[in-house]
Amino acid sequence: MDAGCASPPARHSLSGAALLAFVVLLARYGTAQQVKGFEITRGSAASSAGASSGDTSGAGTSGGGEDHWGRTRPTVPDGTLPPQVRGDDDVAMIRQIDQSVQAVQDTALRQMVLWSAVGLIGMALLAGLLGWWLAGRALGPVAAMTDTTRRISEHNLHQRLALTGPDDELHRLADTFDTMLDRLEKSFESQRRFVSNASHELRTPLAVQRTSLEVGLADPLPDGLAEVREDLLAANREAEQLISALLVLARSDRGLEETDTVDLPAVARLVAAELAPRAEEGEVDVDVTVTADRPLKVLGDPVLLRHLLTNLVRNAIQYNHPGGQVRVRLEGHTLTVTNTGPPVPADRVPDLFEPFRRLAQDRVSTTGHGLGLAIVRSIAEAHGTQATAEPGRRGGLKVTVRFP
Repeated sequence: MDAGCASPPARHSLSGAALLAFVVLLARYGTAQQVKGFEITRGSAASSAGASSGDTSGAGTSGGGEDHWGRTRPTVPDGTLPPQVRGDDDVAMIRQIDQSVQAVQDTALRQMVLWSAVGLIGMALLAGLLGWWLAGRALGPVAAMTDTTRRISEHNLHQRLALTGPDDELHRLADTFDTMLDRLEKSFESQRRFVSNASHELRTPLAVQRTSLEVGLADPLPDGLAEVREDLLAANREAEQLISALLVLARSDRGLEETDTVDLPAVARLVAAELAPRAEEGEVDVDVTVTADRPLKVLGDPVLLRHLLTNLVRNAIQYNHPGGQVRVRLEGHTLTVTNTGPPVPADRVPDLFEPFRRLAQDRVSTTGHGLGLAIVRSIAEAHGTQATAEPGRRGGLKVTVRFP
């Protein structure tokens, strides 16, 4: 609330004064309407008694008579005088006045109760509408801040709340949040630049190292050196694969730089064909099934989507057993990759999407660097979706990616 708004006690006092004035005015008006037509005639018992015992000598005259006060008394059509007002009629007149006052009081009470109820209901409705309007104005910036905060993630840290309005507590809170986003954006950008630059810098010496091993340890070699050469070349290949995976991860974390329409079933078949030698070596059967009438086409980065499928299928082949299966299924806008293999505890599934995290010793002992599913999750998030996983029915893992 800004400083120009009245404080709650002041608003309550003004509301009470308005309600009281409203009730008093309406009650006065209603009472005046009820007593309209009452007329009180003042008189005395002595005058009435004198009139009753006065001279009646004028009786029988057609023109009327005079009382002892000298006032002319009217006559009825037959020439006789009307009955005199007796002393007990004054008592009836006073009683009539008391009844009129009581009626006025009862009427005033009824009017007060009636208009108090009407005023209370009216003020309640007005206060409710005013409170709803004020709450909407006060909480509108909070709702806008909440919606903007929900949309901000590590892929769009450049967005800010940018709250406008008076310099109040909400405005200062939004400015503090924007400052925190500035620091987070700088931290994320620094981390991404480090991973990308380090990966690029490491690729060149690894390539030189591999070339030196192949040339310097070319055949023929003395006994024992051939095995050492193969071990060194295998370690070099693993390091290059790790660097390439880090580059892909850093690229997907930056988001999509360019998009194009990608035929996902065609990419899945191409990946399966490329990994067929590895599948044959592990005695694993890979099958790609497309159940949609039309091919699934996704708007995204073709290179990153190919890396997504490659990592999914490679992991499904690598963490399998001889005679196992890998099923790649595309149905509607959903991609599912299921494999057989060792059982995966449900509570350990989220750990598999973390970089350099593998399940157990049997997975650590195999070749790999633990970045496959982390890359899959990063690429999926860059395309506006997410990758989920659950244990397979016959062991292994079932990974699902639902494209928008």
